[in-house]
Amino acid sequence: MKSLLVTGGTGSFGKAFVRRVLREHDPERIVVYSRDELKQYEMASDFADARLRFFIGDVRDRDRLKRAMSGVDTVIHAAAMKHVPIAEYNPMECIKTNVLGAMNVIECAIDSGVERIVALSTDKAAMPINLYGATKLVSDKLFIAAHPYAGHSHARFSVVRYGNVMGSRGSVIPFFLKQRERGVIPITDRRMTRFWITLEQGVDFVLMAARTMHGGELFVPKIPSMRIVDLVEAIAPGCKTEEIGIRPGEKLHELMIPADDARHTLEFDDHYVICPELEFWNRDNYHDGRPVADRFEYASDKNSRWLTVERMRETLGDMGVTVGGPRPAGP
Repeated sequence: MKSLLVTGGTGSFGKAFVRRVLREHDPERIVVYSRDELKQYEMASDFADARLRFFIGDVRDRDRLKRAMSGVDTVIHAAAMKHVPIAEYNPMECIKTNVLGAMNVIECAIDSGVERIVALSTDKAAMPINLYGATKLVSDKLFIAAHPYAGHSHARFSVVRYGNVMGSRGSVIPFFLKQRERGVIPITDRRMTRFWITLEQGVDFVLMAARTMHGGELFVPKIPSMRIVDLVEAIAPGCKTEEIGIRPGEKLHELMIPADDARHTLEFDDHYVICPELEFWNRDNYHDGRPVADRFEYASDKNSRWLTVERMRETLGDMGVTVGGPRPAGP
């Protein structure tokens, strides 16, 4: 990975990924491709590294995207419209970015001679019930099918799917931190569970996928789950909770590997690989993987790994987030 392009490079993941690659992998250049000039200006000021190139552009703009990929050997596709309620009310905008944008990334990567393309997905793409998840499922299918579609090109395409990222923009954690000052934390349903991963763990996993990918597979990390009530206790002990009901398009528990994908799934020590149902795929690519049990599901409520209140506090503390300590029980 000497010359990389990161779509959505000014987002939470993009900045963490770029910082890690600059520090540990000595790239010749990294192209940050995004559409927000202020975020690019702030990122350029913060990083101040001559190896960075900033391209204003949208994944919807195929010509601009192709120009940005000139001379690039690796693409990390992190750009997406991902806010669930906003996607529900603006469906065509979500489709243009998440589906048509994915197709543009694929076409431009093939035409530009890019060798490795890793697309970031979400747990909401597994048996989706909201538009955001549905568009990411389509995007996943496009990238998986892009491997044979590339023909004699050297391009390899793979997908990484993981859960909620601690502290990222749009995460419930910053919301809870703000609400605890009122002494009342609104939660959707006390039974709710979620997968959790830190930004740095997400970066680690994407780098692993880029390093080991054969093309066409979907990587899923083994990460812990947490009950929403335990998350509240970790962040805002002593606060009251107010149950407000599940929002439109929201699940009670998240799913990353549906039972119908079990017959194609291989297990490793710290992750799973969902193999493609395509003729080109050679299962011997991962001869050291173990087939999972028939009808196996990887869901947040059936997980064998759980985050405790204490462990969540330690993790957030390592991220510089102040948690713990009693808070007022009410206004």
